[in-house]
Amino acid sequence: MFAQAAWAVQVESLRVWRAPDSTRLVFDLSGPAEHKVFSLSSPQRLVIDLAGVSMSSAVKELLTDNTPIQKIRWAQRNKTVLRVVLDLKESVKSRSFLLKPNASYGHRLVLDLDDQAKSTVKTVDQMVSPGVYRSRDIVVAIDAGHGGEDPGAIGYRGVKEKKVVLAIAKELAALLEREPGFKPKLIRTGDYYVGLRKRTKLARASSADLLVSIHADAFKNRKANGASVFAISQRGATSETARWLATRENSSDLIGGVGGVSLDDKDTVLAGVLLDLSMTASLSASLDVGRDVLKEIGKVNRLHKSHVEQAAFVVLKSPDIPSILVETGFITNPKDGKNLASSKHQKRLARSIFTGINRYFSLTPPPGTYLAAHRPKSNKKYVIRSGDTLSSIAMQYSVSIASLRKQNNLKADVIRIGQELNIP
Repeated sequence: MFAQAAWAVQVESLRVWRAPDSTRLVFDLSGPAEHKVFSLSSPQRLVIDLAGVSMSSAVKELLTDNTPIQKIRWAQRNKTVLRVVLDLKESVKSRSFLLKPNASYGHRLVLDLDDQAKSTVKTVDQMVSPGVYRSRDIVVAIDAGHGGEDPGAIGYRGVKEKKVVLAIAKELAALLEREPGFKPKLIRTGDYYVGLRKRTKLARASSADLLVSIHADAFKNRKANGASVFAISQRGATSETARWLATRENSSDLIGGVGGVSLDDKDTVLAGVLLDLSMTASLSASLDVGRDVLKEIGKVNRLHKSHVEQAAFVVLKSPDIPSILVETGFITNPKDGKNLASSKHQKRLARSIFTGINRYFSLTPPPGTYLAAHRPKSNKKYVIRSGDTLSSIAMQYSVSIASLRKQNNLKADVIRIGQELNIP
């Protein structure tokens, strides 16, 4: 039961945001309020009761095209409660939460409606004919930060971070789309918000080889400037391993990026070791690709730090996907902010991120990919020195002993000082 309250709070406005698989309805409130949400059937409706709240006369009916909402209506109930009813076109899964004021908005009640339609995503078996083998593309998940009612940082002449980073993300996707061997996946394609955990979930659903999260930095001191690249911190990696192990959610696909190992039948200790190994491998790859991206960004933008930084960003905490977060500059700095508002500079930043990613995967393409199949043959040669063995040389160049033998027509593992070997 709600506590009795006077109409001390008003709904000042209603806003709706549509995402590809969900709808967000936001109530802008003049103050905090209690609420409860329940559903009714025949016909399908969702009811929101707000205690001690009234609807401002300035609120107009919302356009709800392309959403599960047929109509929004409201009325005062028992003189103490505002009842808002959503007439629905289809079933949805709902969740609600209150948000405290921030730099852009006041108190808000947020209602998320997740679509319940069946997935139309085709499986690999549906897309590839039996008996036909095709080397796969490298999938790069591109996450434009913030979105929807979350504008991110606001800087030069009121430019919003969410708009800048989406423009850079779309340009990066276009560059990857044109490059043979790559397939981009935009985490958000328009002006709507995606939860932080859902961003990594979407990257995993697309079988991403890399997640790139794009942001624009902000600081109270307007002199702060320069771009940065982040990877997950070791402490963040360790805590995330513990979280995944504790919940055991989706454990069957956690190690998919490094061998397809299922954790379902593993005891707790072994599962923990496997997750730690996976996170360590992802962290190492994240730092490597981060260095390539940072080097390229440094050619078009001043760097805030000359090395890849590490922090416990939630969006980077994927045990099986190398992930980096690119801060493209300080939107609160007059010079950086002006540059970030420029479409020309946005394209230069996207090009630099693309070049860094391309270089990294060209040198270390995942097995079975187009880039791995079309990688130029190495002309590297090695001259045998005292103490060398075939196994030590194979380990040094990360190749198998069998491939060394085949490349050099060796019948056995016997080698001699001064002998020249071709490295595969």
